[in-house]
Amino acid sequence: MQVKLLGTGSADRWPNPFCSCARCQWARSAGVHRDRTSVLVDGELLIDPGPDVGARGADLTGVRTVLVTHGHPDHLDPAFLLAWTWADGSAPLTLAGPSEALDECRPWVGPRAPVRFVPLTAGAELAAGSLRVRAHAAAHSTGGGVEHDGTALLFEVAADARLLYATDTASLPHDDLGGPYDLVLLDLTFGDVTDHGTAHLDLPGFGREVTRLRTDGRLATGGRVVAVHLSHHNPPDIDARLAALGAEALADGSLVAVGPGSVRPARRLLVTGGARSGKSARAEALVGGRQVTYVATAPAYPDDPEWVARIAGHRDRRPADWVVVETGDVAEVLRDAPSGRTILVDCVTLWLTGIVDAADAWQDPVGAEAAVTEALSVLVAALQATAADVVLVTNEVGAGIAPDTSSGRLFRDLLGWVNAGVAAACDDVELVTCGIPRALKGATWTTST
Repeated sequence: MQVKLLGTGSADRWPNPFCSCARCQWARSAGVHRDRTSVLVDGELLIDPGPDVGARGADLTGVRTVLVTHGHPDHLDPAFLLAWTWADGSAPLTLAGPSEALDECRPWVGPRAPVRFVPLTAGAELAAGSLRVRAHAAAHSTGGGVEHDGTALLFEVAADARLLYATDTASLPHDDLGGPYDLVLLDLTFGDVTDHGTAHLDLPGFGREVTRLRTDGRLATGGRVVAVHLSHHNPPDIDARLAALGAEALADGSLVAVGPGSVRPARRLLVTGGARSGKSARAEALVGGRQVTYVATAPAYPDDPEWVARIAGHRDRRPADWVVVETGDVAEVLRDAPSGRTILVDCVTLWLTGIVDAADAWQDPVGAEAAVTEALSVLVAALQATAADVVLVTNEVGAGIAPDTSSGRLFRDLLGWVNAGVAAACDDVELVTCGIPRALKGATWTTST
């Protein structure tokens, strides 16, 4: 089963575009952006067609069934039916959910539109292509209370794996749940705000629900719990807080593969920045808690005391459980790395230095370019083929004044070219300035990405 997180945010998103609180400011500075919560399962089942659904180029062309949890406007924007109607050759569509939510959609389709409306109540089941759906009552009355009155639903989706979609609820109906679940998407609207008095979960409540899921055997071996419906009531250290509960938060657009034989797709991130910008510290923080192989690419210059001291400083701050490989052959490490491993390469700049050193080409631009072309081709191929997650650190050296030596200018040009090639092979690219990361490509990583 492939579950794509189209959005993971609350009704007002995170950051709230009108809010200047510290947590929204943090999200803006960190490049974190969470649209209203919605997911796509196996490309054919869409859950919660809210006002952001289909944004940022999402491909919904395979959708044949749409599930609606309830009629609140962040979860149901009937205008999505206009886009569906206007698409050439629109295939028949099944729209299922609480009756009052479906009633909001009926005026948006013509009498001859191939839309099948299926009212659902708690306990109802539905075949959705290759998927099987069962509805459960949410503790989230659309009248404003926390009653399990059936006006809001949770959905269990099963095929070769089992998903529980459980946003907008003050608790789970544990006695009625199935499972075991390979993936649970669970509401976490209020973070460390506990006096909200709403039909949503905060961190203490979230923790209690996760504990009971495990105690009752509702989580499969290796099952994942991912927080959704996240708002600015959550703290910036939400990743660490969730890790302590055995859960995680993922970026919008993340694709989660679950079920027999599923392998989480490897991710590749390039972190760039100027000298002392905080790029290495950023990369090291991102891989904390993982199984890490640290690739130190620095050539040895034993006659340079400053260089020796710099290398010693890097060694001293690495966690003792990291596997450290001191080599310039980054491609070999990537090829040999297994799935589930994270490779941290620090850094591409010194890798390039080693390539030019080995070619003895500091005064030979043609020879240097030939050597780097070959090495970059090998590195990019290994990056694209590796089963491991990879974080690479590099330097941004082209924004200052031109070096006053020919070798300096050669290195500046080569590194700009190498950085562009590596960035093209990476899923995500971040620029760190003054210790603040900003996403240039893809998604900003968190400690649970």
